[in-house]
Amino acid sequence: TWKPDDVKRMLESIDRGNPTGKRDYAILLLVAKLGIRTGDIINLKLSHLDWHEKKIHFTQQKTGVDISFPILNDIGWAVIDYLKRGRPVSDSPYLFLRTYAPYDKFGENANLHNIIVKYTRRANISIPKGARQGLHSLRHTLASTMLANGTPLPIISQLLGHVNSKS
Repeated sequence: TWKPDDVKRMLESIDRGNPTGKRDYAILLLVAKLGIRTGDIINLKLSHLDWHEKKIHFTQQKTGVDISFPILNDIGWAVIDYLKRGRPVSDSPYLFLRTYAPYDKFGENANLHNIIVKYTRRANISIPKGARQGLHSLRHTLASTMLANGTPLPIISQLLGHVNSKS
């Protein structure tokens, strides 16, 4: 898991003055604050955003379970900033697009690992040898932080989209 300060430093290292930074910031917030899996982020569609209810609704790729997440203020503003000033003009129904033509969603085999590596390096965060540093590690960090703050396991399990609390 990450230290909370390292997550903060990594997020602060993102240059949100360009389209790629706007996209990457929104993606990393979704993982760090909601624990959304990489595959679900890749497949997230504009139609999954319910701005009136301030929720994100979709069916999880891994479990096939319908899930709903709150659009927290910082996530909402990051997504709005990306949509207005970062997302390439495209008819694609997907929220997050590649920054090069053709402007469509990431490939099915994309793991988005390079995004977190880029900003970890930029923030000068050292990762111990052998430690996992991918997006999934941010899900573990969220779960550990919630557990340390006294959040019951069934709530954490539900948020992370686990079918079973033992996960």
